[in-house]
Amino acid sequence: MRILVGLVALVFAGGVGAMLPPLSDDAKAKTAEAAAKSAWADKVGAYQTCRADDRVAEAYRKNLKAAGKDVPAAVATPPCTDPGPFAAAAPAAKPLEASGAHSPPETATSPPSSNATQRELSGSAKK
Repeated sequence: MRILVGLVALVFAGGVGAMLPPLSDDAKAKTAEAAAKSAWADKVGAYQTCRADDRVAEAYRKNLKAAGKDVPAAVATPPCTDPGPFAAAAPAAKPLEASGAHSPPETATSPPSSNATQRELSGSAKK
């Protein structure tokens, strides 16, 4: 029985170890954007926690003062920094040469949508 369980586990483990295809550039970009958004969400959470800590400490000092007790000095802490709104990183722009959008090397002599024939454009007379 143990041998059978071991063989079944070995068969399933072999399938798990199979090589996966590499990620496409689009999938890599989505993964990077998800990681950036997650990091931003962590910063927002830390900012909200910092603000809540400040409010609790202020309420504590206020209640002590209202009760007529000695208020301890505030501990110096770094200020809370707001991460701002999430801004996704703009995709890197391809240079014109790589995008295939460049013009031919010669200078255009006429508009591309002209109804004139080649003979009329070259200036030769009709025969």
